[in-house]
Amino acid sequence: MVTGSGAMLVATGTQIAQCPLRVLLVGEKEEDFFLIREILERNRGMLPAELEHARSLDEAHCMLEQKPYDLILFEHETGNAEAVQLLTEFHHAGRSVPFLLLTENADEKTVAELIHSGSWNCVSRSQLDGATLVRSIRGTLALDSMQKEQRSAEESLRKLSSAVEQSPDTVVITDRQGAIEYVNPAFEALTGYKSDEVRGRTPRILKSGEQGPEIYEDMWKTILSGNVFRGILVNRKKNGELYYVEESICPVRDSQGQITHFIANGRDLTERLRLEAQLLQAQKMDAVGRLAGGVAHDFNNLLTIITSYSELALDDVREDSPVATKIQEVLLAAKRAAELTRQLLAFSRKQPQALRVVDLNPVVAAIAKTLPRLIGEDIAFSFIPGQGLGPVRVDPVQMEQVLMNLAANARDAMPQGGHLGIETSQVHLDQDYIQQKPAAIPVGDYAVITVSDDGAGIPREHIAHVFEPFYTTKPAGKGTGLGLATVYGIVKQNKGYIWVYSEQGSGTVFKIYLPCAVKGRPAQLANSRPEAVAAGTETLLLVEDEPAVRRASAEFLRMQGYKILEANDGLDALSVAKQHPAAIDLLVTDVVMPNMSGGELAKELARRIPKMKFLFVSGYAGKTVMDHHVLDLDTNFLQKPYSLKQLGAKIRTALDIKKGMAAGHSGRVARS
Repeated sequence: MVTGSGAMLVATGTQIAQCPLRVLLVGEKEEDFFLIREILERNRGMLPAELEHARSLDEAHCMLEQKPYDLILFEHETGNAEAVQLLTEFHHAGRSVPFLLLTENADEKTVAELIHSGSWNCVSRSQLDGATLVRSIRGTLALDSMQKEQRSAEESLRKLSSAVEQSPDTVVITDRQGAIEYVNPAFEALTGYKSDEVRGRTPRILKSGEQGPEIYEDMWKTILSGNVFRGILVNRKKNGELYYVEESICPVRDSQGQITHFIANGRDLTERLRLEAQLLQAQKMDAVGRLAGGVAHDFNNLLTIITSYSELALDDVREDSPVATKIQEVLLAAKRAAELTRQLLAFSRKQPQALRVVDLNPVVAAIAKTLPRLIGEDIAFSFIPGQGLGPVRVDPVQMEQVLMNLAANARDAMPQGGHLGIETSQVHLDQDYIQQKPAAIPVGDYAVITVSDDGAGIPREHIAHVFEPFYTTKPAGKGTGLGLATVYGIVKQNKGYIWVYSEQGSGTVFKIYLPCAVKGRPAQLANSRPEAVAAGTETLLLVEDEPAVRRASAEFLRMQGYKILEANDGLDALSVAKQHPAAIDLLVTDVVMPNMSGGELAKELARRIPKMKFLFVSGYAGKTVMDHHVLDLDTNFLQKPYSLKQLGAKIRTALDIKKGMAAGHSGRVARS
């Protein structure tokens, strides 16, 4: 097939059948025009053509602008320089019209220059007969067609090369034995290997050892049989980092159908799999968190009953009685159960919080003083406070729980002794640093707590599970599996991030990133206060829908001298309050009750009895309490399970609020 800009010629033996070829003769001599037209007419059966004449270069320009031609016959006498100029202009303008030069006396240099400028062929006037002209035209068109096909192939090759070079996916080409012949820039960027480092080597340099030989055996079996292998490979970069790649490897065949090469296309899945793992972890923790929050209310009510009646029973027996010892064991078991509940709530991020803007160093220093007793004498301990730490907004009590859990975890990892270190520091995380971390941490300034030990370390296969609830490698009875899950939950609840690095036999490092507070001044940590004396003579309205909890609390408070009015829900409480409008000093109410919540009850009673004070109790998690319009968890809230002494102390604190503050306080207990 031969194509010009305006015609298609199909060669069949010596005949060419198609639309007439459009030919433009450029030259001054009329006799040449008539001669060539006559020759073409005589050979029309072999080469149908229509000839037109341009007597000058200007005229040729105009005619070529007006319509397409398949061939230009160019008389050399039109002028050497002008001929070269015309050919060069058309060549640079992207015109693909082939030129055939008619000449008599042109020297070899001129002919070579004209051909270099775009002419495909030359024919001498002295040899200008039908056969020669037809042969020259057909040869010129064939050469032109070959050139166009070559240009098209080169352009396709250029596009293909550009696509491979610019592809975000890795491309590796190997020979049949697996020796690498080509890698694209994406491969270099992902693996850290340069092209000249891997050329001639095999992709085995990327093997991580994380996958068994069966996957590679299956890969070779698949591609050597001529099929496409698809799978996810765990590879290792030049710097030792692991990465996950979705690989497609297919064979490349020659013209005889024999496999000569393999081409592998890989897509980096590391980030996607990391995000999927984070989502899965979050979903698992959320599921357990919902479970924890759901059972907390009933469980805490039961623990409150156990604790309250145990304390009441303990008051009825002598201290040296065997029964007293047994009751003490019940109380200890209840306290351990209460701690388990608190850990579940902390892990699920539903524990009530008392957030403060604090300087991290004093908080950690205060906790650090207590850790040597926890970890034992066989373990050396050091605390190195950093300089220039920005303030952070955290719950200091929760931070104590985090460090205690991490210290206990380190202690268990060093049964033969070792070293536990805690450091604080200030860092600014930029985008480059964050991309290297397994967790998504926003850019910004952070105060960092680093807890490190030189214990046994965590096996690599366990690293991904250390923060999962109930996941433990300790022997049965040696742990609840909630220690690190609680740490994770608290850190997240305090808007922080936690990262762990461990090498088996070399120890473990936990880093906690706490975002620096933008506003507010660090608060001074108050010293622990002794419990307030529970006794009093005021009148309390006790509202509790759990009868056993209400009876135990009422009995204890009457023993302390208080006058107790009891109600089993909010509506009952309104009825009782109506009968004693001026006598009630304090409302002690459960938060979540049928018919009317504690928050709604407090709002109504605050309207009726402005001087009344309030104390809320609940077995639900802090978020649920907040949802029921209880605002000030720090001053007027008591979390179940509680001891009777804690209840008495909290009531005394609530009653002792100054009268000037009471009205303001009552206005804060609920929102509309």
